[in-house]
Amino acid sequence: MQKTIFYHDTDCGGVVYYGNYLKFFEEARTLYMQEKGFSIPALMKKGLFFVVARQEVEYKYPVRYADVIEIDTKILETSDIKIIFENTIKNQDGKLCTKGKTTLVCINAQGMPTPMGADVKTAMGPDAK
Repeated sequence: MQKTIFYHDTDCGGVVYYGNYLKFFEEARTLYMQEKGFSIPALMKKGLFFVVARQEVEYKYPVRYADVIEIDTKILETSDIKIIFENTIKNQDGKLCTKGKTTLVCINAQGMPTPMGADVKTAMGPDAK
């Protein structure tokens, strides 16, 4: 996924505000799942909700106002109730700027962990390394 950095993404120094990387990861995960054939609203109608259980972010190099970044998303691991995503963000020069790992857990409408179903698990299986 490609994204242009706007002024509202940055802090007073023109560098992306650290918390905004989580929004970038969320956008990339949502598009990734859509590419795999799943829409979040459709899963919610089936009673499947994905919540963030763990988030790791490693900031390596600043992203600045007007940069164009590439956000790469892949799945590292799945189980019956969780999916672990990895995101990397590179700037327009190809320099690695940020790396993140997000663990999503599938829950039901009552907030309890629940199996995501074989169709979702199969489609969301780990990407080739």
